[in-house]
Amino acid sequence: MQIQEFPVTIVIIVVTVLLSFRAFKDAELKYKWIFYPYKVNKENELYRIISHVFIHGDTLHLLFNMFVLFSFGQLMEHFLNFHFGVGLGSLHFFMLYFLGGLAASIWPYLRNKENPNYMSLGASGAVASVLFASIFGIHKEEFISCLFHLKFLLGFLEFFILVLNFI
Repeated sequence: MQIQEFPVTIVIIVVTVLLSFRAFKDAELKYKWIFYPYKVNKENELYRIISHVFIHGDTLHLLFNMFVLFSFGQLMEHFLNFHFGVGLGSLHFFMLYFLGGLAASIWPYLRNKENPNYMSLGASGAVASVLFASIFGIHKEEFISCLFHLKFLLGFLEFFILVLNFI
């Protein structure tokens, strides 16, 4: 696949990496963009419901989410472009990612809107929506390619767990 076939995936990754690295260096920005249900509820800071998707806690968190997004996002965006046409498929992909991130915030918000100690960040909910949509939505031939990425990802996780055990 060519990069032109999945432009939204690339744009989301580039924007997320740039904003995450900026937030790594700017604690005030990170605090302002972090998902803080208490502030959403008490101070009506609704932007936090989606802004946290673009920042991460550390480099490994960012790397893992962007690896999964790249691996499965390109498959899903290509699949949607094939079915809906270029442009409209990419718009569907963007909505999948955006709404996945939004949906992933609903339960933590409801559970923690009165809790001033709960905060979260990262794109895991949005990325998971792309991952599972890819697994459930793609054709059999594309699924085999998807399994290759998943096998690589599981190997990466095993290596990471081994490294953590030695630290």
